[in-house]
Amino acid sequence: MKKLLLTLTAVAGLTFASQAQEFGFKKTDFIVEGNFSANTKNNKTAEKKENSFNFNPSVGYFVSDKVAVGLDFNFGNLKETNYSGTNDTYNKSSNFGVGAYGRYYFLDLGSRFKTYAQLAAGYQQRTGEVNNGTTTTDIPKVKGFGAGAGLGMNYFVTENIAINFGLTDLLSFGTAKEDGGKSSNEFNANINSFNNFFDTAKFGLTFKF
Repeated sequence: MKKLLLTLTAVAGLTFASQAQEFGFKKTDFIVEGNFSANTKNNKTAEKKENSFNFNPSVGYFVSDKVAVGLDFNFGNLKETNYSGTNDTYNKSSNFGVGAYGRYYFLDLGSRFKTYAQLAAGYQQRTGEVNNGTTTTDIPKVKGFGAGAGLGMNYFVTENIAINFGLTDLLSFGTAKEDGGKSSNEFNANINSFNNFFDTAKFGLTFKF
């Protein structure tokens, strides 16, 4: 009987704790997010290999229970090597970006799913080099600016840790200019992407403090 009472007490305590636990954000919360990707491909038939790395950290602060503002960063590099000849040749590029965003949480899908809309703008810079097997030549630096509006959601695994799904941008604009060259502009409206959000989703972790 005593063991039964202890078991019932423990179950009741866990049930109460589960019900009392709150998932979501409040004013003055601070968040750190990020996603990381690394990829290696080696096509032995074509005798080509590719190595890439990308890291996107961001920080944010909630000015209200539903609105957050923050900064995000991007670090990445790509190297493509052709080893079919006597000497290896390669193309290598690296990029750095910094931007700002505003995020509005507008819909709760249950207690753990929090959906948001986001506006973001940022600066991007890319440099690189080409090697023909004997000589290395620098690629002209490219500088650009971009802005976009998109959707995303957080799924809370614990009260302070969530998985972040950054869904496709619905609207985006970008302009880039190579040193010594002319600028190029691009505008995209992916309104029809409601049908395939997860084709372009970015996954990362959100830590709440």
